[in-house]
Amino acid sequence: MSSPTLTPTPIHLQNASEVLYNLPIAELVEHCLASGDKLAANGALVAYTGKYTGRTPKDKHTVREPGSEANIWWENNAEITPELFSKLLAKANEYIKDKRLYVIDTYGGADPNHRIKARFIVKRPYHAMFIKQLLIRPTQDELKSYEPEWTICDLGDLSLDPAVDGTRGDAMIALNFAEKTVLIMGTQYAGEMKKSVFTILNYLLPLKGVLSMHCSANIGKSGDTALFFGLSGTGKTTLSADPERALIGDDEHGWTDEGVFNFEGGCYAKAIRLSKEGEPQIWDAIKFGSVLENVPMNDQRVPDYDDGSLTENTRCAYPLEHIEGAAHPSVGGHPKNIFFLTCDAFGVLPPISRLTPEQAMFHFLNGYTAKVAGTEAGVTEPQTTFSTCFGAPFLPLRPKVYAELLAKKMQQHGARVWLVNTGWTGGGPGVGNRMSLKHTRALLSAALNGTLDQATFVADPVFGLEVPTACDNVPSEILMPRNTWSDKDAYDKKAAELFGLFQKNYEKFM
Repeated sequence: MSSPTLTPTPIHLQNASEVLYNLPIAELVEHCLASGDKLAANGALVAYTGKYTGRTPKDKHTVREPGSEANIWWENNAEITPELFSKLLAKANEYIKDKRLYVIDTYGGADPNHRIKARFIVKRPYHAMFIKQLLIRPTQDELKSYEPEWTICDLGDLSLDPAVDGTRGDAMIALNFAEKTVLIMGTQYAGEMKKSVFTILNYLLPLKGVLSMHCSANIGKSGDTALFFGLSGTGKTTLSADPERALIGDDEHGWTDEGVFNFEGGCYAKAIRLSKEGEPQIWDAIKFGSVLENVPMNDQRVPDYDDGSLTENTRCAYPLEHIEGAAHPSVGGHPKNIFFLTCDAFGVLPPISRLTPEQAMFHFLNGYTAKVAGTEAGVTEPQTTFSTCFGAPFLPLRPKVYAELLAKKMQQHGARVWLVNTGWTGGGPGVGNRMSLKHTRALLSAALNGTLDQATFVADPVFGLEVPTACDNVPSEILMPRNTWSDKDAYDKKAAELFGLFQKNYEKFM
């Protein structure tokens, strides 16, 4: 445990009954168990988040203040006044009186030239353990002189009252660039903490020419870096965890003039239907020092990864060191291959296609995937989701800032871009089949090792994508999606419908 620094923070730590700084993981586990969390048979800590089992993006707000307001994409970022932020900060400081708090000091960013020092002040010990494993951990020597640049205060069990507090609901994630402070209240979902740091870096880095990206990354034995963009559930974590390649990171990265660097020191993988056969690296990473969120257990405390009764968004958090052969430090060179992952629940996109630079911008700005029936209340059939740059909820700046940086870096370094459908083929759920993970991995391997470039490519008649006609270890009939539909007219109609939605969404960026 490090000694506390004298750096003042907006949270009045002197009001708390006890403040515990940078406890080691073993000690944090003890505190978690004492607070009611459980230990699974595999050694992982199991915590439950209550009402909110995922992010609550409608409750995320940015303070409108003179220093940042000209840069902010306000159509995408709900605003609050400095006065309301001050009121919430005062409420937080009143709430922590006579309570035990945990402080975890972290870095956001593996590149020392572009990292931020983010101090987390939390009430729940599981949140302290989570963020210690998810972000980059300073060494003991670094902690001796550590002075935070940003403060993120997570008081998840402090629910708000809209009538009293002036908020939209009982939760609030409030980001203040002027005061370099984030307040998280009313939600105990730990992912809000890591995404707050991501949002901060998504603001700071592009303004100095560094592209921030919602993507995973890995590196091959020959030093070739690959990026995997995608929204939640499209396969970023799964596909970047490749035994033949070293993992750089599973979710958030920056691209500088020198190459790619991870923002984090851990991974936050979806756990629903996790299996040792399908995702062996992730399965083996879940052990002592890992955190399972909202995963039910049986009487022997064995996690049931197939049980989505609490949420489909069950999660596991673990440090990068739990992945055998992960890159350390978590940096790589300029990417040779970039994959845009989409879970197409309509079953009309090919399993892999090669994009021209123009098509890459089209699909990057659209950021398409589809919600599947049953995963959210009221969703009874597949629904299109467009999240620009594959990460709209975390983008403070306007989309073209990120798109122009990506286009520039792709051109400078000759990166190839591929669109990969990890969703359905032959029709949507209930009609078609989910893409085989084995086939997707084979296609990615062929793209990464260059053999796919030797294939014959044909143009998809609807989307104009370049589609290979053959690939080793992949049935050729699935490569052109129309071939997998028994009703060809139905395919033509659905494909045209989806492409029309693509074009309509893209118009707002013109």
